[in-house]
Amino acid sequence: MAMPLLATKLFVPSPRPQTVPRPRLIQRMNEGLDHKLVLVSAPAGFGKSSALSAWAAELQGTDVRVAWLSLDAGDNDLLRFLTYLVTALGGADAGSGADSEVGADSRVGTAALGLLDASKPLPAEVTLTALINDVAQSAHEFVLVLDDFHLIDAQLVREAVEFLIEHLPARMHLAIASRADPTLPLARMRARGELTELRAADLRFTPDEAADFLNEAMGLRLSADEITALDIRTEGWIAGLQLAALSMRGGSDIRGFIEAFTGSNRFIIDYLVEEVLQRQPERVRDFLLRTAILDRLSGPLCVAVTGQADAGGTLDGLERDNLFLIPLDDQRQWYRYHHLFADVLRARLQSEQPELISTLHVRASEWCEVHDLVDDAVRHALAAHDFERAARLVELAVPDIRRTRQETTLRGWLTALPEDVCRGNPVLSTYIAWMRLYSGDLDAVEPWLRHAELMLSAPVSADEPSEELLLLPQTIEMYRAALAQAHGDIAGTVRHADRSLRLASPDDHLGRGAAGGLLALAAWAAGDAVASVRSFADASAHLRSAGYLADELSGTILLADMLLACGRLHEARRRYERALQRAERGDVLPNPAGDLHVGLAELDLERNDVAAAVRHLEASAALGERAALPENRYRRFVALARLKQAEGDLDAAAELLRQAEPLYVRGYFPEVHPIPALAARVWVAQGRLADAADWARHSGVTVAGEPSFLRECEHLTLVRLLIAEHRAAEQRVSSTARGLADTHGLLDRLLTAAEASGRTGSTIEILMLQALAHQAEGRMSEALVPLERALTLAEPEGYLRLFADEGLPMAELLQDAARHSIASDYVSRLLAAVSEESSGAGQGTTVGGAGQAAASGVQSFGQPAAVQSLAEPLSERELHVLRLLRTELTGPEIARELVVSLNTVRTHTKNIFRKLDVTNRRAAVRRGEELGLV
Repeated sequence: MAMPLLATKLFVPSPRPQTVPRPRLIQRMNEGLDHKLVLVSAPAGFGKSSALSAWAAELQGTDVRVAWLSLDAGDNDLLRFLTYLVTALGGADAGSGADSEVGADSRVGTAALGLLDASKPLPAEVTLTALINDVAQSAHEFVLVLDDFHLIDAQLVREAVEFLIEHLPARMHLAIASRADPTLPLARMRARGELTELRAADLRFTPDEAADFLNEAMGLRLSADEITALDIRTEGWIAGLQLAALSMRGGSDIRGFIEAFTGSNRFIIDYLVEEVLQRQPERVRDFLLRTAILDRLSGPLCVAVTGQADAGGTLDGLERDNLFLIPLDDQRQWYRYHHLFADVLRARLQSEQPELISTLHVRASEWCEVHDLVDDAVRHALAAHDFERAARLVELAVPDIRRTRQETTLRGWLTALPEDVCRGNPVLSTYIAWMRLYSGDLDAVEPWLRHAELMLSAPVSADEPSEELLLLPQTIEMYRAALAQAHGDIAGTVRHADRSLRLASPDDHLGRGAAGGLLALAAWAAGDAVASVRSFADASAHLRSAGYLADELSGTILLADMLLACGRLHEARRRYERALQRAERGDVLPNPAGDLHVGLAELDLERNDVAAAVRHLEASAALGERAALPENRYRRFVALARLKQAEGDLDAAAELLRQAEPLYVRGYFPEVHPIPALAARVWVAQGRLADAADWARHSGVTVAGEPSFLRECEHLTLVRLLIAEHRAAEQRVSSTARGLADTHGLLDRLLTAAEASGRTGSTIEILMLQALAHQAEGRMSEALVPLERALTLAEPEGYLRLFADEGLPMAELLQDAARHSIASDYVSRLLAAVSEESSGAGQGTTVGGAGQAAASGVQSFGQPAAVQSLAEPLSERELHVLRLLRTELTGPEIARELVVSLNTVRTHTKNIFRKLDVTNRRAAVRRGEELGLV
């Protein structure tokens, strides 16, 4: 359903008759045609819009097309902002003004507007990319003006503008008028020479311009001294001069007025508007005050609000008198007051007739409702404190709001309504619960849902029930299922999702798909990956039947996670690739392509195809952060961390996981791979065992814990820590070194649970860790038994990094497997993966060429030092670097030997110096010799 647009927001304001020519400003703005951004930033009343409209008039007749968007608070809704922006450029390209729709005769914006004109719009970057591509192919040059940008405070909208600026083609320029500097990368643009700036000092009238304005435009006959006095007092402030000129018209004591013209801007405005209003006929003054509540004025609207039949004629007269009325279209049908003038009129109305304000807003709301201006109708109802009316309008608007994904608008309305009014409306009560759920205030959700349910049992009113009211019982159960899922209450999720499913009609594919999806998530949280895959596939089919392709394709990410738990890597890849093909056709809104690229990158990393993983991650980054659903945004950082780990840069991996953690959104999806646990694995790989032990204590995970899929990742991280601690204790020949009997018991319990639930992916990892635990205790023959089982399960699906990330200990195990002719070809591939760069995981990595050496049966890995009496022992990788520091190799040569970056070598060297308490290479080698490390 297309969003109705207000054409007056898109008209380029015509220069006012009293405009003073200002060629110096035109020249400055023309310089902006060589830059990306023209920023006109100054306080109110400095003529920002007038300067830009004069520039637009100057560009008429040239190859430069000007698109204009007058912003208001409603444009903080991202979808609405993008729709207006695309339409503005489309109208400019069509060459017939903002009232020309983007059609086949106008390339610019056609694709982008088509994407937005759908039930579920794309992320901003995708839509803007389509728009940018159109502009780049156009024969015209464009200037897009965003007027009153200070009214935009929504982060998503500001990010969309930043994306547009960063990717502007050479033939497009952005001009922004704002009362305050926008939160855009202005410093960087200055440094790059991409910014033209006009500030208050630039916009102020010069003495000559002030003289032209006062005497020529305003028709006064002031002497040079009088003009200078006014100019000094106003400091070239255009609004002040204009107000002064209006007050002096017809006055007899001009000199006395000028002498009395002092004080701050606020007092000047109060005084001058008092003078202006007092000089107006009572009827005009009454019109000004009554229409001050309107953001936009038209003749019919003013008739409805003021009750004056000739309101249109009054508007014409105000414009002729230059009484701060700004036309918004070429037909002079819509206007707005100068913002400062409107502010003072409203203050005057509040002071003189406060009892009238509510009535005026109600009249405006009624007119806007009849004329399908829903945003304005709700806003005026709220301003009138007619909350019952506002609630009714919001309820009627909910279907379209949800269909066009204007959640920001809905949340704003719900927040503005008093709580008791929302409690009196079951639909609004339910969506208050939804708002609390999405904000993370889980405790507040159920009371609102319970209240809505109680209201449904009350006697039905005589009014025809709305669409949302009829679906409310099903919606309430759906939100209860989601709430239970967020709490980790699997039984509750199943119970409420089943109820929602029973309430859905057979042809309600959306309701059935949503309920089925929650049932699948519950099965997954319980660890039944096979059942979750089956249920989620059924839910996706319903979503596809309902036409919700974006939800179906986004669900591929969850389905792939379930398949990975089942150990079905190939099927997960096929699902991802098919979904990405459909997403890249551009007919899915919102488009999950960015998330799908991240999923494919994770699979590429598992098969050790780093180059392919990098390509997918770069593709995801090009689509931008908002190409990911909020609940998936953290995943790109996790994938990048694993990439850095595969490259051996553990410091970067740890930092990326730190950045990922605040992006994680607690929601419906089971948290099966908690970021803190993933970070602890990196710490173990770095030898930061104390940090990893702190994580274990704070998380509460213990070897005595019962198997649980939701804690499986934590348990397996704990196992890695315990094995590493055991190795470190043995290296110190410490009497505290003890066996891993408790660890074996935990792994046995985890293995039994994983096998019973069909989680082959989990089974492989647990078997691998069983082998490493036996190896750490020196029981190599026992280690080969679970290792062989793990390899047998892993080989058909092509697992590589799961094993390679365990580093040197795994390489030694694999060499032993090769000597016993276990999965020989597969083991050779695994050893090659380890040798490329095993990232230091699991207490150390390998030297280059290990795979080839193992294939020939030659041991190429250094053994741990016999003694390492350090408070914090060196990891295997650090031990190897220390041995290389003993040679004549330079830093770059050591990096080449290890097949890592020079930065990684420096990181290892820094850690060695810290642990050995030395400050240089020679001292480190000497200390290592003393400790028997080299």
